Amino acid sequence: MTRIAIVGGALQGMEAVLLSKAAGYETVVLDRKPRAPALSLCDEPLVLDPTKDPEEAKKVFSGCDAVIPACEELDLLRCLDSMALDVPLLFDLKSYNTSCSKNRSNEIMASVGVPLPKPWPECGYPAIVKPSSQSGSIGVSVAMNEDDMRRGLEFIDSIGDEPVIQEFVHGKSVSIEVIGDGSKARSYVTTEVCLDSNYDCKMVRCNPDVLSREDDELFGKIGRDVAEAMGLSALMDVEAILTPKGLRVLEIDARIPSQTPAAIEAATGVNLLEELATTAMGIPACRKAREGCSVYRHVVFKDGVLRSSGEKEFGHVSSPRFAPGLFGCENSITDYEPGSKEWRATLISTASTESEADSKARACIDRILDECSAEEFLDGVPEVV
Repeated sequence: MTRIAIVGGALQGMEAVLLSKAAGYETVVLDRKPRAPALSLCDEPLVLDPTKDPEEAKKVFSGCDAVIPACEELDLLRCLDSMALDVPLLFDLKSYNTSCSKNRSNEIMASVGVPLPKPWPECGYPAIVKPSSQSGSIGVSVAMNEDDMRRGLEFIDSIGDEPVIQEFVHGKSVSIEVIGDGSKARSYVTTEVCLDSNYDCKMVRCNPDVLSREDDELFGKIGRDVAEAMGLSALMDVEAILTPKGLRVLEIDARIPSQTPAAIEAATGVNLLEELATTAMGIPACRKAREGCSVYRHVVFKDGVLRSSGEKEFGHVSSPRFAPGLFGCENSITDYEPGSKEWRATLISTASTESEADSKARACIDRILDECSAEEFLDGVPEVV
């Protein structure tokens, strides 16, 4: 049986374990924190920091078929990259360093004609102010005027980063994953990313109608063009907004993403971790996607109220487990126990059509409200500008 070492036990680590199990792989998770949530999901949990004990880590890796970093700590990523491993490392540090800087990645995207939001000051207000080297929604703000701009820039300066200021674009938020072998790249399945009021991902929807066929083909081409311009030899995702004027690409991230791969696997059977591993081994799986649909959603129950949750809030889940069938969903990652006063869950609903998947996801929420005697379901959304 294929055995995968996953370095990092937080959000990306949980995603990697879920995908590994779906592919039939055994999993070893390494994390320096004994309460990292992915440790309770995997086959073999190890509390180990490769930066402090690289020789012990290499012993673990030698008994595996591949190693995948599921973290964003640069010192750890550099440590893994510098190890003389005799198994594939499913990661590309050079591409990751490029994608870590929104300024550098924007330069590469512009060089291959990727449609980007207008830069400041050409864009005017409202504008998005974000740090160049942070992930997710950290430090991201909307500037409606000079005071908002000043506050956004002061925060970015306080964390020692450089600002990126662009046109505020609105519309459907979409993502696509790309795997490269260093020269050629293949793009996969488009998903819709739904945000909470803090611009953090609360839900992913995967279905054949996320984009029109024309926009979907363009998005796939954008991903391949950027990956090949970077010389990507691993996995990255491309995030964009479908505006009334067409796609506008926001950023790229050359690492295993959280959330979207699980939604894709649930809907289509295409397993991006399996694709990444088999590509590195020279035998890409190239599974043909089935036309299914899925809804992947984070929730938190606290103080008698159920609410949607961004991924950062869900990351506080404690000793989670996989719970297929919980509240009627096909699969879940959760620390829920009957009678619990506070718990978190990622709920995955699947169906053959978009409307059926949405209906099953709503029915799951209704069951929670009923069975947990929740007062209400609060489903925050970003402020409309």
